[in-house]
Order: sequence, then C-alpha cells, then structure tokens
Amino acid sequence: MSLNTIKIILSAGLIVVFVSAFLPGFEISMGDITEQTSHRLNDPDSSKKAKLPEDVNPLTGLVIKNPDNLWLPPALVSITNWPASSRPQAGLSFSPLVFELFIGEGMSRFVALFYGDFPTIDTEEHKSEDSGTSNSDNDDSNQVTIGPIRSGRLPYDHLQKSYNGFLVMASGYKGVLKNLSQFTNIYGTEEDDINSAMIPVTAIEDMAKSMRQEVDPESMQVNQFTLEPPSIGLPAPRLWFIYNSIDQVVWQYSQDTGSYSRYQDNADGETFIQATDLLNGEPLSYENVVILFTNHRFCTETAFDLDLMYINKAPAILLRDGQLFRIFWTTKNEDYEKSTGKLRPIRFIDENGEPFPLKPGQSWVHFVPLNTPVWEASELSQVGLDGALEGGEWEAPDSARLLHNLINHKSHGSGEWVTRFETSYMVYDESVCQALK
Repeated sequence: MSLNTIKIILSAGLIVVFVSAFLPGFEISMGDITEQTSHRLNDPDSSKKAKLPEDVNPLTGLVIKNPDNLWLPPALVSITNWPASSRPQAGLSFSPLVFELFIGEGMSRFVALFYGDFPTIDTEEHKSEDSGTSNSDNDDSNQVTIGPIRSGRLPYDHLQKSYNGFLVMASGYKGVLKNLSQFTNIYGTEEDDINSAMIPVTAIEDMAKSMRQEVDPESMQVNQFTLEPPSIGLPAPRLWFIYNSIDQVVWQYSQDTGSYSRYQDNADGETFIQATDLLNGEPLSYENVVILFTNHRFCTETAFDLDLMYINKAPAILLRDGQLFRIFWTTKNEDYEKSTGKLRPIRFIDENGEPFPLKPGQSWVHFVPLNTPVWEASELSQVGLDGALEGGEWEAPDSARLLHNLINHKSHGSGEWVTRFETSYMVYDESVCQALK
C-alpha cells in the first residue's frame, strides 16, 4: 500500500464487531455455496451504516490528504500486464481498488481505480541522476505517470457505471468502443515500444475536474471495514492464481505488514518476481484479495463480457489477515438505485445480505467464471518453496513439479490455496457477438 495513506481511522462509528463461523473441511466449488457460509452479526443493529468522517476514503476506510477529491469521479485506468516487459507498472500502489480480468490467450489485464488522493512521488528521493533536480522541476517527460495503458474491453462499461467514473484506455476494437462510454484514449509515444502509452497524473486529475458530475462520497460507502477480522476463518498464508504454466500469480501474506504481496512468474513458470510500483519501488501489497465469481459470456476467446450488473447475490472468496472467508457480492437495485437512478459499487455481503467487513486498506479483485474450483494443495516444502517468497524474487528449482503438485495434490488444512482460470467454465453467448458487430 502507498505510504501516503496508512493512517487508519479509529472511531466507534466506523469499527463494527463481527462474528463469523465456518463449516470445516472443503474443496470450494463456487456455483452455489449459500448453505456453506454462516457469518453472523452479534447485534442486529450493528449492520446499520455509520457515516464515515469526511476525510476517509469510502473504498479503503483510510484517511486521505485531500478530502475534496472524494467528490471527483474516479478514474478507471486500463493497465497492461503482458508482455512481461510491461512490469513493473506505474501507479498501482496508489490505487484503492484493482480489478484483474482474463483477456484471452492465457493473459490478464488490470483496471486500476484512482479515487481520493492521486499518485505522487517523494521528490527528495527521486532526484535526477543527471542534473540533481527533482522530477517536479523538469519538463513533461518527467511528470508522474500511470501505465502502461492498454485497450478497452466490454466489461469495463459495467465497472465505469458501477463506480460512476470515467475510463482511461488505449482505444479498442470498434465493436467494443461502441459499447463503452465516458472514456479517453491514450496512445503510445513510441511506435516500437508497446509499453509507451502512459498518462500523467495531472491529466487524470484534470479529466476528473472537468467532468460534469460530482460523486457523493456517501454513495461510494457501500462496504464496511474492521481492523479485526471475523472470528473464524481458514488459514490462508498463500494463494496461487494460475492462468497457465507461464502465467502464475502468488499472493503471500506477511504478518509484519498485515497484507498480501503479489508475485508473478517472469513468463517462464520459474522465476517468481515480487511486483512493485515503478513510481516508488514499493512492493504491491493489498490488505484484501478477493476472488469474485461471475458469469463469463464469450463470443471468441478474446471477446467476452462479464455479468456484473444487477446481481442479487453471487459467491466470492475474501483473503484478509492471513485467513480465507467464503462470502458473497451484490450489485442489486436497492432503495438508493431506485430513488436516484444511479448505480453503486460492488458490495460484499454474507449469506444473509449483511455487509461482510473488509480490512481497512487496498483491495485486489480477481474475476473468475462461476463454478471455478478453489482448493488447498499439499505442503510445498518439498519443492523448496517454504519461506522462499519473503523477498524480491524466487527461482523455482523444479517448476514442472511445482505446477503438478499445485494442480493435482490436494490436502485440507495446508493453507496453500489454489485456483486456476479455466475457459471451460465460460459460456458461449451469441448476444456478445451481436454486441460487437
């Protein structure tokens, strides 16, 4: 998380105590887990929303420096994750919320939401090596930038509308563009560099201020935050998210930071590198990591949409504080939507529809198809992993064996949680093809 926003608000109105219980022993198949979660509130009245202080970001539960920015619409920026040369990306450590979605051919892409404080760098620590001056004293080429930016996709429309923001992307297929609104295209500056499409933070701030709309911060306050996790979760020190043999993500929990750090193989299945932010060199660490299950409807492998709008209740998994919780999410129309005609962000709930608490801080959301299994792999110390993901890089001594064990050797209670994105769980839908024509 960005060091600029680590002050946590402590007030009786914000901190709500929850109690949770879990059924023992499972391999999760998230098509229908309504009967498997038993989260309960101690006090029926404790679910009532307490208004956050004006200087708290409703998407993180953290104090920010510029509360007036909470009235500006959020920017949702399409950031590439492939090729591997695009890493490390710039600006992610400042994003309250990052969505990661499959884009076909075994690859994923990020939608980083910027709301509240905009990314900055410490000019005292980022002096020019050549002139000894800070970035803020140089020309536009040395502005704080976000990216690399890549093209838009159909699901972006749902996110933009749900968060009442605007999109920043590098254009897109014409069939996609006609289905999107409120977007600005950013193009690369170098023809031979696929990663050259970057946007200055000042440009994003100017876009937000120029929008003919304000965002009421109270309408963004849809999730609750608690410093203490619900009382009973399942041990989850690590999560493996597998796209394919050369695209594997690992989330490693740290007791010291109370957050999960992201690692990803260097497109080789062997060298796992800790993700950092190009702006400040900080590791990408998130207090909440969510697996959100939703229907993926496709026309072709690279052309598909996600069902994210008007969902009454669908399954999700939350990792926080080194524990795993089976929860739900919703975007259903409630009194606010019916009275204002506006939409609100994704809400995380328990089986009874009550808010399920996130940890104050940043959140990373993986989208996966409905029915995607999640399981615990066997202990992995035999492949030299135990304790290895504590620094900046880890070389798997036997990558083929590691992947085989993750996928095929299951062991309840190991804490080595694994999920695998499988296109077989996506469903063909002719309406997606029609939307792209």
